[in-house]
Amino acid sequence: MAQARSALLEVRGQQGAALKWVQLLLLLAAAPGWSQLSEDRAGRQWPVPYKRFSFRPEPDPYCQAKYTFCPTGSSIPTLKGDDVIEVFRLQAPVWEFKYGDLLSHMKIMHDAVGFRSTLTGKNYTMEWYELFQLGNCTFPHLRPEMNAPFWCNQGAACFFEGIDDIHWKENGTLVLVATISGNMFNQMAKWVKEDNETGIYYETWTVQSSPEKVAETWFESYDCSKFVLRTYQKLAELGAEFKKIETNYTRIFLYSGEPMYLGNETSVFGPAGNKTLALAIKRFYYPFKPYLSTKEFLLSLLQIFDAVIIHREFYLFYNFEYWFLPMKFPFIKITYEEIPLPNRNRTLSGL
Repeated sequence: MAQARSALLEVRGQQGAALKWVQLLLLLAAAPGWSQLSEDRAGRQWPVPYKRFSFRPEPDPYCQAKYTFCPTGSSIPTLKGDDVIEVFRLQAPVWEFKYGDLLSHMKIMHDAVGFRSTLTGKNYTMEWYELFQLGNCTFPHLRPEMNAPFWCNQGAACFFEGIDDIHWKENGTLVLVATISGNMFNQMAKWVKEDNETGIYYETWTVQSSPEKVAETWFESYDCSKFVLRTYQKLAELGAEFKKIETNYTRIFLYSGEPMYLGNETSVFGPAGNKTLALAIKRFYYPFKPYLSTKEFLLSLLQIFDAVIIHREFYLFYNFEYWFLPMKFPFIKITYEEIPLPNRNRTLSGL
């Protein structure tokens, strides 16, 4: 009886996981708690540290955005040291400009930071997001003329004058979280420039061993919310004191056993690469290709369900390297969980 009940729960769980994949794929198709580092027995560090680079490369002309990145962007101004700057938490549903509050019902939210100079009265918005929309950052293009999957994955900071009050207030959040000096703002601006030049790619997934609070984290996401959290932490290190208010963020989890390192593009897809593995990776990514008809989309859902839920396989591209994830129930989960505002001069890892 217990075995039958367990099997029934597993089937229901698979159905729920399939529904979550449908929701996520619709999200991609429409795209116009910190853990400490640990080591496995082989000495590998978990979560795998996000790789930073010495410079930001120019985007490949093949990569085209449906919506122009940061169309009204400007450089961050230098403010007077004795200015008093109000810092605002900004949050709204993803693609609210096109779909209104639709994605807020799934708690899929975009985060940003707002500033207001009390000396000049000027407002500013600062955010970090994908150059070529979420789908391109999450899955590659399979180009016939190329043996390896081709990735259009970059994320960057965008700073511009003004705060669209209606955009943030109507279906989201616009709330004062701290007050800083002009000097603090200017120091933060220098940090943003360095952070933006060295952290160049977007990562959708947080990968953990289970949904439990004590679960091992294999990979951390690197997205809009992480940029906001890093900004808050930098301001705290500079002496900012944050208000005691609840702050929640969207996270998309994958659940797997211990990941297996496969190699980089050259070692997997190069002349001396593993042709069987290369073919398996490309077959896995094929159903995630963009511009699908309705029939192709439904067929792709079946293929994804078969690979991820039935065969429990997922290939992750992280730090420009490929990893195999042996997927585990409940496979995928979208959460909207609290991550507290930082304490003054307190350092958080994993940002």
